[in-house]
Amino acid sequence: MTLSRGARATLTGLLVVGLVFMYVPLLIVLVNSFNVSRTFNWPPTGFTLQWWSSALQSADMLAAFRTSIIVAAVASSVSIVLGTMLAFAIGRYQWFGRESVSFLVVLPIALPGIVTGVSLSAAVSTLRQPVADVFGVDLNLGMFTTIVGHVTFTIVIIYNNALARLRRMAGSVEEASMDLGADTFQTFRFVTFPAIRGALVAGALLAFGLSFDEIIVTRFVAGPGVETLPLWIFNNLFRPYEGPVVNAVAALMIVLAVIPIWASQRLSSDESSRGGGLI
Repeated sequence: MTLSRGARATLTGLLVVGLVFMYVPLLIVLVNSFNVSRTFNWPPTGFTLQWWSSALQSADMLAAFRTSIIVAAVASSVSIVLGTMLAFAIGRYQWFGRESVSFLVVLPIALPGIVTGVSLSAAVSTLRQPVADVFGVDLNLGMFTTIVGHVTFTIVIIYNNALARLRRMAGSVEEASMDLGADTFQTFRFVTFPAIRGALVAGALLAFGLSFDEIIVTRFVAGPGVETLPLWIFNNLFRPYEGPVVNAVAALMIVLAVIPIWASQRLSSDESSRGGGLI
């Protein structure tokens, strides 16, 4: 499709406005993390690494960082297993209610985070006593419920990536493998898994990034004993004289969040350029 010069100029202008709207606030956070002033005077009168040093020496921040890494890693790992299994169930088999289940799996990513958080918190409160009576386990808000809350949306990323790749891969390839004597597990190991591996890795990286910076669901399911890095930033943002340190941590978080998302996009692009597996 050929666009007129006016249409190209309009679209370019809208693109620039959108990019400025999204990235100028992030740039301001990065600059303020080096701002010598505690009150965010603009433009900065000087630059310092003091706030970065204070952030990296904060025991509470480092503990929150470790918690975020653990939650994101476990949630992504669980999502890889469950999301891949669901993708195979939906993409390779015909059964009653398949489309309904697919819709229910994808729905949490479309729901507002506050709705998911409130629902999970209410579920824990409702099930606490029955779980204690039946299993003798005290179900409280904490690390476990935080991971479960993150799995509800990270599983969608893995599921969508795996399902899209399976639909692009002809089932006849797996049938040919079995006709040649391979059993189900050998076929998965030598044929199916190599074809979907890139999609799984890309999905896992993206899921890790989304889990790492999630705050809305986390506020409802973490409980008093769990503080992730986004929660640490939120809790310290309005404390006196903590603003510069929070800016430094936020800048660090921007960098850490960009890395897995960039890697996921790069891996997906490389897979697409190679034809996306067996067709």
